[in-house]
Amino acid sequence: MFYPAYIHTDPDGSASGFFPDVPGCFFAGHSLDDAFQDAREALTAHFETLYEMEEDLPLPVNVKAHLDACPNDYTGGQWLLVDIDMKQFDGKAERINITLPRRLLVKIDSFVSEHPQYSNRSAFLAEAARRVLP
Repeated sequence: MFYPAYIHTDPDGSASGFFPDVPGCFFAGHSLDDAFQDAREALTAHFETLYEMEEDLPLPVNVKAHLDACPNDYTGGQWLLVDIDMKQFDGKAERINITLPRRLLVKIDSFVSEHPQYSNRSAFLAEAARRVLP
């Protein structure tokens, strides 16, 4: 899942930023590249803390929505999209038994076989649910 981050570069070459969708999550680095790397680490650490506290993880909003809501808050910097694998925050897997129409199963299996990022039917269904559910 991609989370937008807003980042500023300072005159000395250092950079810092924040995630508008994740209150309290900031990152920085001695250079722009360092800050980019720190962004993913900061977001992962923040989510780990929220998960341990049994808090809901915030979902990302697209950059345009942020610009439309508060255009003056985002001047002089740049946007970065940080990809986070949300599976690490799902907790223990649980086996269930579901019933789906055969035609739908064939479509799911065909899609999974063409998209190697989904290791199996369960991985696909879990990702589809993550995208739809809050």
